[in-house]
Amino acid sequence: MDLNLTGKHALVCGASEGIGRATAHELALLGASVTVLARRAEALQDVVAALPRGDGQAHDFIAADVSQTDALRESVARLAARAPVHILVNNTGGPPGGTAHEATVDAYLDAFNKHLVANQTLLQAVLPGMQQTRWGRIVNVISTSVKEPIPGLGVSNTTRGAVASWAKTLSRELATDGITVNNVLPGFTETGRIEQIVRNAVAAQGKPEDEVRAAMRAGVPAGRFATPEETGGVIAFLCSPAAAYINGVSLAVDGGRMHSI
Repeated sequence: MDLNLTGKHALVCGASEGIGRATAHELALLGASVTVLARRAEALQDVVAALPRGDGQAHDFIAADVSQTDALRESVARLAARAPVHILVNNTGGPPGGTAHEATVDAYLDAFNKHLVANQTLLQAVLPGMQQTRWGRIVNVISTSVKEPIPGLGVSNTTRGAVASWAKTLSRELATDGITVNNVLPGFTETGRIEQIVRNAVAAQGKPEDEVRAAMRAGVPAGRFATPEETGGVIAFLCSPAAAYINGVSLAVDGGRMHSI
C-alpha cells in the first residue's frame, strides 16, 4: 500500500490542538512537509517543534484567524507561492450550541464565514498549485451532523451541511485534475469540542458531568470516545496515494454511533 507523502506539502488548519494537531503529526510521519495554521503563534511553534521530520521535510506555521478573510487569503497565497500546497485539511472549531430557531442571523453569518467562506478562500489560494502538478487532496473535517443532525447544535448542523455539499460539488469539478475532495465526520472525540458539548448537555439536563459522559459513551457501540490520533490517521490515509480513487465521500469516524447507513 502506497502511503508515501515524501515531497508533498500539506496545509493543516486548526492544528494547534486536537484533531488538527494529530493530523499534522500523521502527515509528517508519512513524509509530508507540513504547515500548520491556527490563531496562536506560540502554540503553533510547539506543534512544529514536535513534528516528526526526515530528510527533505520542512515544517512551518501560519498564525491566522480564519474569520479574517482578506488576511487569510494573503497569508496562504504567500505560502503557496513559496511552496505549492498539495494537501489541504480544512478544520475549524464548531459554532456555539443552541437551537436553530433561536440563533441570531449574526451567529449564522459568523459560522458561515469561519467555515464555508474560509474553506473557499483557502481552496482558491492553493488550487493553482494542485492543478499545475495534477495532484491534490482536500479533506474537510466536519461532523456526523451532516447525516444525522445533533440536537442543540442548530447553527453547526446547518453550516456543516453546507460544507459537505460544497465539497461534493468540488469533488466532481476537480477530479479530472487529479484532485480528490472528501469529508471526515468525527464522532465523539476527546477534544475541546467534546468538552463544550458536555457542558451544554450538563446545563440543559441538570445532570452531573460524569453521568452525561456515561450516557454519551453508552450510545457508541465501541463504548468509548475516539482519540484525536485515530481520526488524524483516517485523514492522513485519505491524503495518501493509496486513496486516489476515494472521492466525494463523507466518512464517519464515530465508533458506529450513527444509525444511518
